Amino acid sequence: MVSTSDHETHGSILGTRVLRIEDPRFITGQGSYIAGLRLDGAAHVVYVRSTMAHARVSAIDVRAAAAAPGVVAVYTAADITDLPPAPPTVGFANAAMKRPFLASGVVRFVGEPVVAIVAETYAQGLDAADLVIVDYDALPVVVDVGDAARDEVLLFPEAGTNVAADFPATGTQGPVDDLFEGCEIVVEARMINNRMAVAPIELRACVAVWDGTRLTQWSCSQGAHNARNGIAARLGLTPEQVRVITPDVGGSFGGKQGTYAEEILVGWLAIRLGRPVRWTESRSEHMQAFVHGRGQVQHAKLGGTRAGRLLAYQLHAVQDCGAYPSSFGALMPMFTRLMASGCYDIARISASGQAILTNTSPMGAFRGAGRPEATAAIERMVDLFAAEAGLDPVDVRRRNLLKPDDFPYTTPTGASYDCGAYEAALDSALDAAGYAELRAEQARRRASNATKLLGIGLASYVEITNPMAGGEFGAVAVHADGTATIRTGVSPHGQGHATAFAMIVSDATGIPMGSIDLVYGDTDTVPRGGGTGGSRSLQAGGTAVSAATIALVELARQRAAEVLEANLDDVVLDSSVVGGAFHVVGTPTVNVSWAALASSDASGDGYLEAEADFKPDGATFPFGAHVAVVEVDRETGEVELIRLVAVDDAGRILNPLLLEGQIHGGLASGVAQALYEEIRFDTDGNPLTSSFADYSIISAAELPSFELVEMETPTPMNPLGAKGIGESGSVGSTPAVQNAVIDALAHLGIRHLDLPLTPQRVWTALAALPPPAG
Repeated sequence: MVSTSDHETHGSILGTRVLRIEDPRFITGQGSYIAGLRLDGAAHVVYVRSTMAHARVSAIDVRAAAAAPGVVAVYTAADITDLPPAPPTVGFANAAMKRPFLASGVVRFVGEPVVAIVAETYAQGLDAADLVIVDYDALPVVVDVGDAARDEVLLFPEAGTNVAADFPATGTQGPVDDLFEGCEIVVEARMINNRMAVAPIELRACVAVWDGTRLTQWSCSQGAHNARNGIAARLGLTPEQVRVITPDVGGSFGGKQGTYAEEILVGWLAIRLGRPVRWTESRSEHMQAFVHGRGQVQHAKLGGTRAGRLLAYQLHAVQDCGAYPSSFGALMPMFTRLMASGCYDIARISASGQAILTNTSPMGAFRGAGRPEATAAIERMVDLFAAEAGLDPVDVRRRNLLKPDDFPYTTPTGASYDCGAYEAALDSALDAAGYAELRAEQARRRASNATKLLGIGLASYVEITNPMAGGEFGAVAVHADGTATIRTGVSPHGQGHATAFAMIVSDATGIPMGSIDLVYGDTDTVPRGGGTGGSRSLQAGGTAVSAATIALVELARQRAAEVLEANLDDVVLDSSVVGGAFHVVGTPTVNVSWAALASSDASGDGYLEAEADFKPDGATFPFGAHVAVVEVDRETGEVELIRLVAVDDAGRILNPLLLEGQIHGGLASGVAQALYEEIRFDTDGNPLTSSFADYSIISAAELPSFELVEMETPTPMNPLGAKGIGESGSVGSTPAVQNAVIDALAHLGIRHLDLPLTPQRVWTALAALPPPAG
């Protein structure tokens, strides 16, 4: 393990295991979170939320609440007419499906804000909320997307449909019947990709201050600039009139993209009241009213030859959008459609999707946002095909995986894969797992009619990161004391940006990592930025920081040439000197340090700085292969994951420690979806999983020690050769575990089970089997 102070004389630090430099601050309680922000005179907002999934609001009585102790003001939709309902933020979604800041006339899901109470203390706000009386006239409720698609119960009658967005078939054109012509085997399945809670440790929080001309808002967000733009647009302000500060964020996983209605309303309240206003949601609010992830019903069909060659694939993904089409809720089927073919060379593909409203909590981004769903579909179908053909699922995969010489490769659905070694990843995972030995052990257990059934599941995957190929800003400054400051437009929430970016700067300058600070999440100090999302931080933000560092070194060389009275071509940077020093080739003892150069800067600023904006040529496509091994108790249905082997290739590895941390989190999330976690509603739209007492969030106790196999295939899309890694673990692990459980039961005649594979679901399937013959 490399420390942060002794690497300067040991060659490049890039690619080595470096301890995270941000961790001491967090583990000693010095993190800076919005809920802990001290601000004198701040009022607290408490939202009264709907207790019905679909109803007309016939009356709201707030008189008792307004007269309650400590209450500053009470607002309903009638009081915020200058904040009209917001249309979907994505242009292709149905524009008639507008979301109000407070429910106006109709509530569409349990947890929708109806009344905003502003009080001197949070406790007073909670007490006042209990005094609000809302009269509801019940309307029919639709919870299932299949029922919603029939448009018999409409959430927005003015829209005439519940379809928020329609994604027509892409890929092979022509009649569907022609798609499967010549296929000797065709398998079909309807699969459920279960709805999950985002569930970061830190809940949503915000604080807003209005000084008469400018709004400052602290936002628990994945990107300060995106949040600023959203707040300004909805409040009728210019971006220059809004400053957004994003301090430490305690987890996000995609859910804290952009800004939500409750947060924008806090800014409006600060302006209206002329005093600071703050809001922090509770865990039950989060489970009910924050966006959920996944939530697809998938209709798939896969055909090929008896020898295992895949010829045709059809996928239609129906996305539960919840009650309102948030950007990613409506967008996810597009990514599922794009990534439908996975790692495979399938000539004929037709992929389509829809996003459909239901009377449930709105949907949003969560660890992959449509891409894990695509992998789950194709990987489950490959196993179904292999079973129907009587082939080993490994052989079917090998027969159809794209080869290294195929890249760059454009899929029938339009994804432009940059590079990959899919078969090598699969072979590495199988070798590490001991696949042949596992199959032999499985055969022994089956022959002895063992109670604990062994299952082996595979998944080969590819996903897209930085999917919009967005650019990023980076800047690096060296100060008169020899320290450096990085400014970036991306925003960390647990990934290790401070360590990764300091490694890049330290490697190029010789400045110790402990002397390098990271500045982010403030629209006043960082001029622009795309934020964090889609696993883009290192490949976009890190490359921008690298480009700025290269420019800074060149600027310093020019200044050093003047100080040393030497030809520029003869001046070099010696990073083996602690802190870095410039000298003329051949005379290292006569040198000038970074600190001296910054002190003598002709501008008089006392620092040297360079900025850069990096725009990649395209998205990148991480890939890998996972092998899951499970034991299933045939008497109770309990599933135990005993091994999970993961090969995750995210391009060139900057720091294996950071890489492994991201993979671990992704694997845990993927296992959670496969075995434990599911947001559920009853037929009236009432949430059944509104706390961690009801929602089976995963913990370390349910997980084995992951077996990671390192693999690197650098991408040509950026100079670092890096791809994203934040979501990869969750892409491959869910289908690997699902396939493992079904593999354990396959010899009994069980063909498919939907997620999550709880003991109840597995036991029910086992109990439904006919008794053994004889």
